[in-house]
Amino acid sequence: MRMQCILVLIFMVQLSSLLEAACIELSAQPRQGALLWGTVAPGTKVTLNQELLGVSHEGVVVFGLGRDARESVILRTESEYSCEQVLKVAKREYRIQQVDGVPQRTVTPDAKHLDRILREARLVKKSRLVNTPRSDFLKGFHWPLHGPITGVYGSQRVYNGTRGRPHFGVDIAAPAGTQVSAPAPGRVVLAEKDLFFSGGTLIIDHGMEVFSSYLHLSKILVSVGDWVEPGMMLAAVGATGRVTGPHLDWRMNWRDQRVDPQLLVEPMIPLAE
Repeated sequence: MRMQCILVLIFMVQLSSLLEAACIELSAQPRQGALLWGTVAPGTKVTLNQELLGVSHEGVVVFGLGRDARESVILRTESEYSCEQVLKVAKREYRIQQVDGVPQRTVTPDAKHLDRILREARLVKKSRLVNTPRSDFLKGFHWPLHGPITGVYGSQRVYNGTRGRPHFGVDIAAPAGTQVSAPAPGRVVLAEKDLFFSGGTLIIDHGMEVFSSYLHLSKILVSVGDWVEPGMMLAAVGATGRVTGPHLDWRMNWRDQRVDPQLLVEPMIPLAE
């Protein structure tokens, strides 16, 4: 009888270990604006709030939590053993910022500009429909340039007294012409010199529906289809589109979720003067 109890106990410990192995150990703590990843056995089905996630041939899984993500989400894996994880999402506080002096035509565009704005929005959205199995984002990210941070993710801006959409990137001030480098490997999927709102705009695919964007550029040095490596020169800072001065607006997306680039890099170390 004692031996049977011992065998049952051993079986329960082994089963617990197998069930635990079916769960995903995430790269960071869940919080609004976070990009998170982990690994599972290849072929495992993974869902986030019942939305099917991609799993690479190596078993990599990635997903993003948007600015206003709910206080909890459900991550579920299904294979030989299944696991349901209720992830508590840390809430963030966002600041309101008053911005005056923006050209009024970009705050309340004339009707004649609406067709262009809608056409460009479709173009940007289409560029992010690429779904490659690469997981280049796993190699980590570096700042694309150094300078004063003048705008942060999630902040709400009021343009000339009109409340705008939340800001979804990090703004880095720099003189026009300052070089912008690739923060991680990937492939260029959009390179447009003059979009109505974002001016010179570049988007890079880092695999598995993870994208980085670079806005308000004065010059773009790469083309659609080009492969880029960390540190490679991509573009130059500008003041194109809806801006009041030269700076880089760096953004990150996973699918339709806008995530915070600053959560993916080390704190910026000011350059020595």
